[in-house]
Amino acid sequence: MKRRHAFTLGLGAAAVAALPAHAQTPPPVASPRIVSVGSALTEIVYALGAERLLAGVDTTSLYPAAARTLPQVGYMRALSAEGVLSLKPTLVIATTAAGPAATLDQLRTTGVEVLVLPDHYDYDSVIAKIEAVGRVTGKRTEADAMIARGRADMAELTKKLSTATSKPRVLFLLSMGGGAPQAAGRDTAADGIICLAGGTNAIDAYAGYRPLTPEAVLASRADFVLVTRQTVQAMGGIEAILDQPALRRTPAGRAGKVLQFDALLLLGFGPRTPQAAQDLASALHPELARAP
Repeated sequence: MKRRHAFTLGLGAAAVAALPAHAQTPPPVASPRIVSVGSALTEIVYALGAERLLAGVDTTSLYPAAARTLPQVGYMRALSAEGVLSLKPTLVIATTAAGPAATLDQLRTTGVEVLVLPDHYDYDSVIAKIEAVGRVTGKRTEADAMIARGRADMAELTKKLSTATSKPRVLFLLSMGGGAPQAAGRDTAADGIICLAGGTNAIDAYAGYRPLTPEAVLASRADFVLVTRQTVQAMGGIEAILDQPALRRTPAGRAGKVLQFDALLLLGFGPRTPQAAQDLASALHPELARAP
């Protein structure tokens, strides 16, 4: 019995040795060459540790700083097929904000896979983007861990906000140079992050961004003015922002309550959104920091 067993094992080894080399070892799967269109998607790729797969990014992809060293394909809403194809991608990941649609269709006809993800301004949208990027980069485990951390952070914030005594009215101003300030209405990233932080958007009469008249500024009854750090720098400081007669007559203007945040952190709706929501909530609800 022992001899027969040994003989059988010997035949098995000889049979494996006789197999062609390609049958013994499956060929390696080529890594995708990814062009990322959209700051949030690029942030997610880096946060998952998959940046080696990036062949290029769009001009909104400014974080982390390493992303700025990659080849760029232009502004996300004005892509050209030639610019993207010059990087020889196998996959383009983008959100519904990217375009024009004709360019994305042209890329598909060349055989490049184009993955377009919905871009809504809530945390469920962030989770969907992380899941999708984790799948196409082979980083599912890392994506699951990131989502778990984010959900825990958002759950903790929701618990804290349940004890808040108010929902301050927040006026987000995107641009203030050379005319009436542009203010964020409904269905904007600013509106989404204000809601996540337990505030109320002071502008709800329209969707998107529009110039505000002095009368509309007064009618906003804003408790806080929210701007990006980039806007503050462009205007020359917070005092320049408050140097608007109508704005000074709001509760926010009288109290000098102007909050500034980095634009991509505040409006990116990417992996740092829980941090942005928590930081903004702390500024809007200082009483929560004093709570036991």
